[in-house]
Amino acid sequence: MGDPRHKTELFEQLARVGKALGSGKRLELLDLLCQGPRSVAGLAARAGLGVTTTSAQLQKLKHAGLVATSREGTTIRYRLADTDVAVLYAQLLTVAAARLADVDAARRSYFGTHSGEDTEEVGREELLRRAHSGEVVVLDVRPAEEFAAGHIPGAISIPIDELPARIAELPADAEVVAYCRGAYCVFAHEAVRLLTGQGRRAVRLADGMLEWRLDAQPVATAAAD
Repeated sequence: MGDPRHKTELFEQLARVGKALGSGKRLELLDLLCQGPRSVAGLAARAGLGVTTTSAQLQKLKHAGLVATSREGTTIRYRLADTDVAVLYAQLLTVAAARLADVDAARRSYFGTHSGEDTEEVGREELLRRAHSGEVVVLDVRPAEEFAAGHIPGAISIPIDELPARIAELPADAEVVAYCRGAYCVFAHEAVRLLTGQGRRAVRLADGMLEWRLDAQPVATAAAD
């Protein structure tokens, strides 16, 4: 019969992962790292945190084995420790949404008018079918560094904050399918509303790059335009 003290220690060690995930800001950092490696300063800027705070939160994730680091010159870059961390994060989102009504309420408050009801969506298989047949232009509206780290093959990169000034770069007679980070990213909603408001035909991918990767769909990596 096992020693109860050892059993307690086992579950305490398992709980380190749960404790690391027990912070909204740390989850936001994981969400960003699901898009690709980043420096502390880059993560801080995207998450709206101070560099010192971001570094401290990343250390907690690292101590739990969820992220790893590499050095590029004098810069330390963080990345997910492995694909299983992205799987864990995606599953957490799914379970939370299914079990907590407050998640949907918070999503609606965050998305505002972009709650989904005002924009048409397509699934991954339908996007692939339309893209392969040349029916649509695939538009990545994430920041350029995320596009460079990995994107849907053939996609055009126009970050959402640049889209109003760059709409003319998109073929006027083509339907656009916009996508962003994942199911809780508003960028694609904003892009579709902007494009349709300008008389363009546009829909969005139902989820985003996180789910695309986890579904083992093809991913291209190249310098962003």
